[in-house]
Amino acid sequence: MGEGRNLVGVDIGSTSIKVCQLKETRRGLSLMRFGYQQLSPQVIVDGQIMDSGVVVESLQRLFQDNRIRQRECAVSVSGQSVIHRKITVPMMTEAELEEQIQWEAEQHIPFDIKDVQVDYQVLRRRADASQMDLLLVAAKRDQISDYAQLARSAKLKPIVCDIDAFTVQNLFEFSRGLPQDQTIAILNVGGSLSSLNIVANGVSQFTREIANGGNVITEEIQKALNVPYDQAEAYKCGGSVDPSNQYRQGMVPQQVVEIIEAVCDSIAAEIQRSLDFFMATSGDAEISRIFVTGGTASLAALGQSIERRARIAVEVWSPMEKVTVEGKFIDAALLQTRAAQLPVALGLALRKEREVRA
Repeated sequence: MGEGRNLVGVDIGSTSIKVCQLKETRRGLSLMRFGYQQLSPQVIVDGQIMDSGVVVESLQRLFQDNRIRQRECAVSVSGQSVIHRKITVPMMTEAELEEQIQWEAEQHIPFDIKDVQVDYQVLRRRADASQMDLLLVAAKRDQISDYAQLARSAKLKPIVCDIDAFTVQNLFEFSRGLPQDQTIAILNVGGSLSSLNIVANGVSQFTREIANGGNVITEEIQKALNVPYDQAEAYKCGGSVDPSNQYRQGMVPQQVVEIIEAVCDSIAAEIQRSLDFFMATSGDAEISRIFVTGGTASLAALGQSIERRARIAVEVWSPMEKVTVEGKFIDAALLQTRAAQLPVALGLALRKEREVRA
């Protein structure tokens, strides 16, 4: 829950920066501003920012070029420096929980508690057992500080720092609602990471980040065909690239198809292992459907591989499906090309200036 204006969603990903500004209208949510900036592979490596100057300059240019005057924004973190745990604690009041949460976190977080920022959400209170279930989240202070400082250096005001998987869940809840009698999986396949979030009866029960994404496909094409990164990326997307760096439809070598199928099957195998672990340890009902989003979700081979391995229906979910476009300064062609890559940016843009703990 939140009050005030929606924040500007700023998704600093491994290969690009996406910026979205939403506005609540009588007809629902409208996208008023949108910006996209590609980053070279060396700028952010394994979630670590290697060239902060490029990121800051890109942020400034995105806000300026897309006429975004609002400075208050929401950013997110992901990767190995973020830990999510579902834990059970004795029933206690909110005030008691605030006092105890650091001690509880120490028992479950594999980092020095002084090095992390801890937050939590009460999932369920079970009065009959005098227990309560919590979703415990911890992120390294250094990463949060780094991303917040990038925003400040770009003359922005970071108000919220979220977790990628939960921003996508928030957007999915806005678009589809969360089924109260089913278990579903929401998979966001990004450039270097894929985040899996299993939601049972409307509550997140299991999250895992898989160090695999669309970049692996591009890199394998690049190595196999000995072509530049841009050419490999274009082949992955089903076309070629001309000297002005614009994508165009064209013939794709058969070897590219084989590489895409092989890497997608590898990603699907990782996802299957996570699903198996959840089913073996949770005791929850069978997963009824897997919703796949993110830039790589558009590759048919990915959904087919996941469905074949998991034997669960897979549906590609568009993050823009319940968002109208009203901003007259939005580049419609660019939005159409990059819409699938916006679940985190749009989820962040749902956050408000004043947040209230549920």
